[in-house]
Amino acid sequence: MNEARSMTRSDAVSRDPELSVVAPVWNESENIGPLLERLAPVLDSCVSSFEIIFVDDGSTDDTLEILRAAHGADPRIRAVSLSRNFGKEVAIAAGLDHARGAAVVIMDADLQHPPETIRTFVARWREGYKNVFGQRIDRAADSPLRRLLTQRFYRLFGSVGETSLPEGAGDFRLLDATAVAALRVMREHARFSKGLYAWIGFKSIGVPFEVEARAHGSSKFSYLKLTNFALDGLMSFSTLPLKVWSYVGVAMSFLALAMASFYVARTLIFGVDVPGYASLMVSITFFAGIQLLSLGVIGEYIGRIFAEVKRRPLYLVEERVGLAPLVSDDCGPPAQRDWT
Repeated sequence: MNEARSMTRSDAVSRDPELSVVAPVWNESENIGPLLERLAPVLDSCVSSFEIIFVDDGSTDDTLEILRAAHGADPRIRAVSLSRNFGKEVAIAAGLDHARGAAVVIMDADLQHPPETIRTFVARWREGYKNVFGQRIDRAADSPLRRLLTQRFYRLFGSVGETSLPEGAGDFRLLDATAVAALRVMREHARFSKGLYAWIGFKSIGVPFEVEARAHGSSKFSYLKLTNFALDGLMSFSTLPLKVWSYVGVAMSFLALAMASFYVARTLIFGVDVPGYASLMVSITFFAGIQLLSLGVIGEYIGRIFAEVKRRPLYLVEERVGLAPLVSDDCGPPAQRDWT
């Protein structure tokens, strides 16, 4: 039995697997063991071969040591260790770059994404769907404030975004290799993966699932990070924040002309009176605030343009566990290929 299992695992290492699972991790040492205990049996039951790729996004605990030990016990468990914390969106991109499966599942390592749902993902993929996404039934695991802000954000995104997002869809999904190849081409730094998944299209279907409580630890997303993430999403998939100031400018111009006409008419009829200091200061402050706000929005876009034109790599790799370096014509020979 052990010899047969060893041969199966050896075969899985020597050829491209049917399914790759990508899981970004940041200080998730307590969750890796419980995840593998549930995930590996599920994959054994629904695909012929698989690999599990953990992307260590600059963890400061013993996450990488645990991943090395897991690889030693099962070579189908692999890892990419980034040189620092680049953020979850970039970590997902790094995992997709290294995945070799005919399909790739993206999931969190905290067990809020139930591994058992992958069986349904694979079934839908075999029916011909190339983008099978999990749809959250509810957000009971989130705080009331976070649920409210998330709801408001997706409502706003639906109103101004150039790409529509399926309701309840997140990172938990299965992507066919064709869809993964399309995502690999997109190297923008201000990444909003949910928008990218929707933008690439392909035949898609949703699979409802219930979000489970985190096995260990707490969420790594603070409200500040969520705010920055929301700004990246809006500005990556909508130019309305830029266009709206054109309309504001036109409206203010008409208002200024109307006010000028009123004061000219009043002066001709009643003569000149002494202007009020308070109204003057309020007007100056109001229009100065409008100008600074519009410049701030333009600055957000320019800042993202500045980050893109520098053409820095998305991430730097410090160590690979069970994975070969990537090969790319534009980033040097394989021996130097520790960035992308």
